[in-house]
Amino acid sequence: MEPISIAKDIYWVGVNDRQSDLFEGLWPITPNGVSLNSYLILDEKKVLIDLASDLLSEHYIQMLEQLIPIHQIDYIVLNHLEPDHTGALLKISSMAPNTIFLGTAKAKEIVGNFYNLTENFRVVADGEELKIGRHTLKFVSIPFVHWPETMVTYDEEDQILFSCDAFGGYGALPGILFDDQCANLSFMEEEALRYYSNIVAAHSAHTKRAIAKLVNTPIQMIAPSHGLIWRSHPERIFELYSKWANYSDGGREKTATVLYGSMYGNTRFFAESVIQAVAQKGLPVEVFDINSSHISYILPSLWKNQGVIICAPTYEGSIFPYMMNVLSMAKIKKVMNRSAAYFGSYAWGSMAKKQFEDYCTEQKWDIVENRQFFGKPKSADFEMIPDFAERFVKAVKEAV
Repeated sequence: MEPISIAKDIYWVGVNDRQSDLFEGLWPITPNGVSLNSYLILDEKKVLIDLASDLLSEHYIQMLEQLIPIHQIDYIVLNHLEPDHTGALLKISSMAPNTIFLGTAKAKEIVGNFYNLTENFRVVADGEELKIGRHTLKFVSIPFVHWPETMVTYDEEDQILFSCDAFGGYGALPGILFDDQCANLSFMEEEALRYYSNIVAAHSAHTKRAIAKLVNTPIQMIAPSHGLIWRSHPERIFELYSKWANYSDGGREKTATVLYGSMYGNTRFFAESVIQAVAQKGLPVEVFDINSSHISYILPSLWKNQGVIICAPTYEGSIFPYMMNVLSMAKIKKVMNRSAAYFGSYAWGSMAKKQFEDYCTEQKWDIVENRQFFGKPKSADFEMIPDFAERFVKAVKEAV
């Protein structure tokens, strides 16, 4: 792609990563990729805001050089030090040895450890302003969204918020940059939720504090480091992130996430009856086969929905390992205070019920049902499903 003007004197100089299979080595991004957005301000002082990964540094540098010789860059703003935003740092700094790097005090510590960069780094305070000509940049600290050194940069004249990982999303930019140009905005919003649940959700308390800090700032454009630039309706992504962050406290969707796994079909067969009964009671369900669904796509459902139904067999005395992987990640991401149930088959002995009870205690999940069956489910197991469905739907709908 070519540099694209997003405002007077300000250019998008990002790259699309369509070649990596996983983001952070964990989260699938094929086939849609992810954008690594960077921004260049050509004022009296030349300022580069965030960089790109080392994987794409050659293309990134070629893009920058279409606008300016690298050595003429006066400042490089490091909003966030994760290597997808800073991997090109050493190559850029070798080409611009007099450039001043700007970041928080914590950023200075991290960049020294990641890149051995100890010179030409200037710590900026929370709320500090930098006049670069027509533009004035204001730096606002938003720690743990999602690393401790994170800040955002605000252009006071054009009211543009350069937000790095905050308000970002998966998905390479399909030849366009802006929300009003996007033909499939609903998909990009879904990918933003997947990104939030995968990357940011565990830090929702900090995200809410960051949003509260920024809510009274007049914003004409939100320019994150991943995903669309929001210029037509910047309030849209702001509102979505606020809603998703608030799910950590309650007010989640009155919907059930049903996760099932099976070895020989007994648990799967029972899960279908549970799904049908809950749906017929008027509660929407989102169903995932954990044998084939990646946790990246399960987490958005777990994060936003109040109800969770786990259907998994016992494996060597414990809950099916694939299900334990899902539950472990949900714990890391702080999926708490849900209305929950467990069903599963066992053959010769099981601690699965106790494991589920212990997990629910840790995660503050309210157990509506915790039931196992020896081998195939029996008539009594199926006969209890209507009563369970009624109790479960009531619990989900009455949860705050």
